[in-house]
Amino acid sequence: MKILFATSEAHPLIKTGGLADVSGSLPSALAHYKHKVRLVLPAYRAVMERLPEKSLKQVAKLSVGGCGREFEAVIWQLKAGAVPGVDVPVWLVDIPALFDRPGNPYLAEDGADWWDNGERFGVFSKVVAELAMDRAGLQWQPDVVHVNDWQTGLVSALLSVETQRPKTVFTVHNMAYPGNFPHSLFAQLQLPESLWNLDGVEFWGHFSMLKAGLICSDWVTTVSPTYAKEICYPEYAYGFEGVLQKRAAEGRLIGILNGIDEHIWNPEVDELIHSRYSAEKGRVAGKQRNKAFLIEELALLNGLSETRIQGHLADWLQAPLIGFVGRLVEQKGIDLVLEVLPELIEQTPANFVFVGSGHKSFENALRDLAQRYPERMWVYIGYSETLAHQVEAGADMFLMPSRFEPCGLNQMYSLAYGTPPIVHHTGGLADTVVNATDENMLAGTATGFVFYDPSRFALKSTLLHALGLFAKKRSWQKLQKTGMQQAFGWKASAQRYLALYVED
Repeated sequence: MKILFATSEAHPLIKTGGLADVSGSLPSALAHYKHKVRLVLPAYRAVMERLPEKSLKQVAKLSVGGCGREFEAVIWQLKAGAVPGVDVPVWLVDIPALFDRPGNPYLAEDGADWWDNGERFGVFSKVVAELAMDRAGLQWQPDVVHVNDWQTGLVSALLSVETQRPKTVFTVHNMAYPGNFPHSLFAQLQLPESLWNLDGVEFWGHFSMLKAGLICSDWVTTVSPTYAKEICYPEYAYGFEGVLQKRAAEGRLIGILNGIDEHIWNPEVDELIHSRYSAEKGRVAGKQRNKAFLIEELALLNGLSETRIQGHLADWLQAPLIGFVGRLVEQKGIDLVLEVLPELIEQTPANFVFVGSGHKSFENALRDLAQRYPERMWVYIGYSETLAHQVEAGADMFLMPSRFEPCGLNQMYSLAYGTPPIVHHTGGLADTVVNATDENMLAGTATGFVFYDPSRFALKSTLLHALGLFAKKRSWQKLQKTGMQQAFGWKASAQRYLALYVED
């Protein structure tokens, strides 16, 4: 098969979240089965600046209409293997007026959405549709176009009015981002009038690029089986429950669990951690060395002297270390964590490490607690890929109390690194973590800790349960090892996508 995979971000070229991890891994997994895959994304300044000039080749040029203006889009091809971790050819859509700017793919440097995001991704989607119909002179028409989230949802709508078109698959990574814009954008982009109706892209008088993907694609997938069920209910659907219930009734909405890149997230070969280890070899000693390294690094960053650190290190290594890596927003449950954190520090021997950024109020609250408990809690505000790996390897357990989580990847990374996760029973967290009940421990199936009510009381109770089991070293090591033996690579998920691509 020929597969065109369209996305707004892909690791290692550009990343703001889990979409990039999936877009960087799934195309490679599909190509592993000898299919011809092309990855297409915008030629952001941050991408173009990091690529060696000789790695790019101009392969096409086409004109595309924007909001009352015409753009010339240059298509650059990045060869597979030209950048480590990029295993398929990449087409970069270069429209300087839309993508050659500072900031990340969606936000300006001041943290606000780019004012013209609707036009930017509307025009990008129009280019993808032209590529999909082989109207750019590349002599390459895909059998399937796989698009992701609202930024490329319009592609499915544009292809739905074409004859002899490729099949379309739309993956929802997070329903919380609907890509809603005024009707005026629809008109200015000169989109087919036949798409503006209740069964098209119109959503309460607005133009929704998310709805375009949900309603116009041949298949709609989301990133875990549980989330596919959850988004049919109002509390998770953000107003789209009618559309999703319709697609589910048609048998066209399915959940396929994301995988993780086992070459990148693997403690046996991970070059970003201090000491490598595996489930079978060096697990206990390796995690202790990583724990010492992580604590020393973060304690120094938080202003502790080397003398003070060395004076406490032995005690810190004995105490359980709980890690958190993620966005500091309510969705991730950070407000619940902040409610119970002082009590846990006062009442238990646990220490904590936080890596992330988000709402300023949560960032400031974590900083204040780190100053109040400088020998029990360490904070890094910002994103660091290196620290993310080091927390997975060095923490004893991983905290992920998300109110909702379409799939989640960190809990799977944690399992791979022998760092039992503590999760809320939702979305992909429910599909990947087996609760450490007495029965599951006895059966040898437990891999982490699950709470079922997103409340401070349930979170604290589960944390206390985890800390109690941590004190039982033999049981804890069994829990770690069971988690590390789980298979969360892309093989099974890629095969499910490939089966879907050939279904009518």
